[in-house]
Amino acid sequence: MFRFQETEGLKQTRNRVSLHYTLVAGVFVSPLASLGGHVFHVGDYTVRRMNRTDDAEEKTLGCLEKIAVSEASFGLRVLHRLIPLDTVNINVGGGCGLAKSKWVPRDGDTLITRDNFIFYVFGYDHPKDRVIAFLKYIPAERKDFFNVKTLKRVWNKGKQKFVRAEKLYTAGNYRTFLETFRNHFPEYVWHNSFLQKDVISVPLKQIKKVYMPNECLQMLLKKKRKDRLEKTAVKLLSLLSKKSKVPMGDFGLHGSLALNMHTPESDVDFVVHGAKNFRRLEKTVQRLAKKSVLEYVFTKRLDMVRQYRGRYKNMLFVFNAVRKPEEIKTKHGTFKCFPVRHVKFYCEVSNDSEAMFRPAVYDVKGYVPIDKKSVLAEDELPTRVVSMVGYYRNVARSGERVRVSGLLEQVEHAKTKKTSFQAVVGTAQSEDEYIWPL
Repeated sequence: MFRFQETEGLKQTRNRVSLHYTLVAGVFVSPLASLGGHVFHVGDYTVRRMNRTDDAEEKTLGCLEKIAVSEASFGLRVLHRLIPLDTVNINVGGGCGLAKSKWVPRDGDTLITRDNFIFYVFGYDHPKDRVIAFLKYIPAERKDFFNVKTLKRVWNKGKQKFVRAEKLYTAGNYRTFLETFRNHFPEYVWHNSFLQKDVISVPLKQIKKVYMPNECLQMLLKKKRKDRLEKTAVKLLSLLSKKSKVPMGDFGLHGSLALNMHTPESDVDFVVHGAKNFRRLEKTVQRLAKKSVLEYVFTKRLDMVRQYRGRYKNMLFVFNAVRKPEEIKTKHGTFKCFPVRHVKFYCEVSNDSEAMFRPAVYDVKGYVPIDKKSVLAEDELPTRVVSMVGYYRNVARSGERVRVSGLLEQVEHAKTKKTSFQAVVGTAQSEDEYIWPL
């Protein structure tokens, strides 16, 4: 097992850590990757490698939690230094020394506005003064403004109560949200001239607080008194980090647990940063499922394909991917999109390297129309399929065939005027948009 001994001080220990271990993409590399009879200084602890058997897994995981606190904390601070800081000052999180930090929005960051709406950032393409986002939690006192069916459950954050739409991502609900904001809270509606339509977005000046997944996990790891769900979540992430060799600094928390508004029945929604890390995590979960350390949960049509939902020690969990800063290739205003018409077709996925993110991007070939309306000229054939709906990410791998129903768009580079075509799923124009593996 691993034995921990107190060292003389955090500062001196951190100095030793920085001398002995390297950084990969801004994240502290876990010393567990190279344990082998030496003494390692991590955080406030000295770790000594001892003989360990599989029967000692639980004790080992307890030690890993302590390592994870230092690892995630150090990795997060470096990650913030690497991100290009070109936005206004935003109150980022709380209690971790990052308040009033400059912030660059990434998919899945959580926003609480001055009106107490809770939004999730969508994607990575945002104008300078606002953030494209979707509404997740509605203040209970504003429920009647929104003509959507809500879950019976109520979420509490401090004294504030929240409700949530029963179905978050339907085209009908998005249009209803858009209309409600237009009529009652117009500052949350913005005309995106590059997409030729109005979208829900949050002005930076309306944001009261931002919760970043990395920081939310760090706060949980540092929390001294954890409830049962929190303890189990930390054990799961510590286990996955160890088995996959993905540093804890590359994991993050989403959902109610990240916002500290969870209940014992809540699931654990976590993310991993980077495409390679996601693929490694995917394989690790598969191996652990085969060994019955955890199990998959299949309740929706694509769950068996995506294999992203599971149960660990009676706790439900889901996981997805977020781009690392160096994986963000788009910049707002680079492309303009012009709608053409709705199409249905079969095709083959030729590249799945960005299929795990949101928006999910699949390079495709071999277009075969399903109906007469979908017959296209050679120079109109889509070269990629883009899903704005998270449900359709990671549903097919390279070489696999899919059936697609979506909006054909002409994409024009703003400077070069070079054009291409793509099929977009999740435009909020129709419920009949999907990507189904064959």
